Amino acid sequence: MSATPFDQRDGWIWYDGQLVPWKDAQLHVLSHGLHYGSSVFEGERAYGGEIFKSTEHSERLKKSAEILDFEIPYSVAEIDAAKRLVLEKNGMVDAYLRPVAWRGSEMMGVAAQTNKIHLAIAAWEWPSYFDPAQKMKGIRIDMAEYRRPDPATAPSAAKAAGLYMICTISKHKAERKGYADALMLDWQGRVAECTGANVFFIRDGVVHTPIADCFLDGITRRTVIDLAKRRGFEVAERRIMPDELPSFNECFITGTAAEVTPVSEIGPHKYQPGNMTKVLMDDYSAEVQPKSKAA
Repeated sequence: MSATPFDQRDGWIWYDGQLVPWKDAQLHVLSHGLHYGSSVFEGERAYGGEIFKSTEHSERLKKSAEILDFEIPYSVAEIDAAKRLVLEKNGMVDAYLRPVAWRGSEMMGVAAQTNKIHLAIAAWEWPSYFDPAQKMKGIRIDMAEYRRPDPATAPSAAKAAGLYMICTISKHKAERKGYADALMLDWQGRVAECTGANVFFIRDGVVHTPIADCFLDGITRRTVIDLAKRRGFEVAERRIMPDELPSFNECFITGTAAEVTPVSEIGPHKYQPGNMTKVLMDDYSAEVQPKSKAA
């Protein structure tokens, strides 16, 4: 990814219904979303000029806002159209897209029921979340100190900015120790997810993944589960305890940014990226391509 700071790039960002020059897409320092985490977002990818599962992402963005008790003043169809416009205006074919919605600056306090709801959509080139050479060997993952919260204490079904605070802390700590990411447990000490991706394990030809009831049920996660079932692989969505980690043969993570990325280590536990992981990587790569090009 370019080393140019994100506020200094060239291009166009869709902001509250119109395209504005990239450097002019700003908000006030007293915006509620900055101080109180009243912000939701999506991460999406375009392949060959088409945004993968664009409508699913737009629907989730709207739902996330509803969970945070605000309504985005644009329909799903309008959001889909705005994303396509951003791609076209910036002349991009393969890109990462970031829609984000937040409460504005009309009121500054915990309650902000009359604040304006803003929506912005940006797109940029982001080839791979992890170094391509390292990705093929499998990335190394540490164990995170923080846990995903009890869904009775946080809106875990929303892709809400505030829920990523502990993810940033955990990923920073992992990177400083030489790891690429960190695996988080849930509030009861069960395997949950990584800081920005869902996790899968393989043992004896069966794909295992944690039940997504206290963390985001990723769109990529659901896609990979569907691809595995199409292949005839058995998929077990279940509770996974940390003491099971040494018993698995393969491990990989999934997400819009990560796509399907093999894992070689989680703390002291070693994994060998194998055939099933490679098959799912290849199937996902084929799935995201525009159908006319994948045929």
